[in-house]
Amino acid sequence: MASLKGTILITGANGGLGSALVRSISSSPELRSYHGICTVRNADIAPSLGSVLSHAPSSHTFDVLSLDLTDLGSVREAARIISARVSKKEIPPIRALILNAGFQDFGHQTWTSDGYDTTFKANYLGHWLLTLLLLRSMDKGRGRIIVVGSRSHDPDDPRNASTRAFVEERYKTFIEDETRFTAIAKGTWSSAAEDPSWRSGFRRYGASKLFLIMMMHELQRRLNRDPTLHDICVLGVDPGTMSTSLQRKAPWFIRVFVLQILYPLLAWLRPPGPARSTEQSASDILQAAFDSNDVLGEFPKDVYLDGTNVLETSVESRDVRKCRLVWEKSAEITGIKEDKMVPRHYY
Repeated sequence: MASLKGTILITGANGGLGSALVRSISSSPELRSYHGICTVRNADIAPSLGSVLSHAPSSHTFDVLSLDLTDLGSVREAARIISARVSKKEIPPIRALILNAGFQDFGHQTWTSDGYDTTFKANYLGHWLLTLLLLRSMDKGRGRIIVVGSRSHDPDDPRNASTRAFVEERYKTFIEDETRFTAIAKGTWSSAAEDPSWRSGFRRYGASKLFLIMMMHELQRRLNRDPTLHDICVLGVDPGTMSTSLQRKAPWFIRVFVLQILYPLLAWLRPPGPARSTEQSASDILQAAFDSNDVLGEFPKDVYLDGTNVLETSVESRDVRKCRLVWEKSAEITGIKEDKMVPRHYY
């Protein structure tokens, strides 16, 4: 452990962007000097990750850990294991926490056993709880938390025009009050019942990504006031549109023609653009996690990037009142009050 520079934790490491991140890390002499924690829903069934790790140099140490983000008990157990290992100095503190795992149902809506929309818990709530439980295990001086965002968080983003998902006035704003938050969390807003097309799932996916970006803003505000954790930086990266297992529930036209034929061709013909390869997006995320440059500075706090370009997040995501509401409701659902793993003023 003495030679390790820190720990890199990636959620959703099996397939798509997650496996591309692991591949990039293991192939970099600089980054493979960090210990890797690759979380997947089931550590016993992760073929894509297994293939990548089988080609990793022996000098790169890593763990594969089961983490079901839709199950708060699983999130707590994974956080407990990681925190205990950091506390015992079995692994170094977390230098980069990359919140990559994602789920999109394309209208094939499902709910968790406790009655929440799967998209909401998999993309947002599980990551929110995991992040708070791991704050004390972060590298206090250089740690960075990377939120993987999406254009779908902003109904006014011109890249969403072709989807026609936000044409109706009722979908132009995600959250107004506590009632709307609950409707999104429970999956009754833009449900598959009211709109059986893939657009209902796209809107709920966008809401979950909005909450993640709100978390970025609100968490950085709280970290800045923390005497111990104030140097930790929270950043977001829009990885663009890629062909990954995220689209496994999409209609054939989107899943095959658009994302496996058209978009890879566009990514090759027009780099960089809205269509990107997983390798390019992985590179952008790792640059955000580790690089210091003239654009970001040494401590790039609360910065959102489209690839490597700074981008302002949606108007709604920057509403301080709404950010606080989402934070407080998240704390209520997860029941973190007086959790010894979470600093007190984060409740």
